[in-house]
Amino acid sequence: MFSLLQSSLAEEIMKGPRAVAIAHKKPDAEILRKRKGESKTTKERARRKKDSDVPKRPPGAFFIFMEDFRRSFKENHPDNKSVSAVGKAGGQKWKSMSDADKAPYVEKAKSRKADYVRAAEAHKKKLNGSGADEKPEDSGKSTSEVHDEAEEESSS
Repeated sequence: MFSLLQSSLAEEIMKGPRAVAIAHKKPDAEILRKRKGESKTTKERARRKKDSDVPKRPPGAFFIFMEDFRRSFKENHPDNKSVSAVGKAGGQKWKSMSDADKAPYVEKAKSRKADYVRAAEAHKKKLNGSGADEKPEDSGKSTSEVHDEAEEESSS
């Protein structure tokens, strides 16, 4: 009996201390539930189809600046094929610019954001149907009072 314990202990020691701890530890029920929940949500995400008509989010001021900077950098350095070099140079230039120099890009970003908001609202209305779900503005009167007034107007 003692030799049997020694041999199993020797095997566990050869596997390493981490293997011993893992072998004796049972998975926690909460951890298993979390794992199952995560896999379920990822499956649900995979099933959902993305709406291709959703408007694309607008770029920020830095990315609008980078559009112009890439063009000028490409003209000045036609032999440079490194994307990271363009990004680093653009980032350094953006950091060195004053707020007054950044102002036109900030304005463009604001106007693109406003266009995006309008497009997103239009897309939402399109998804909800042609606005039929919207409630009419509340006049402070009950529906019976409104119907009574309509009947009075039609009979006059």
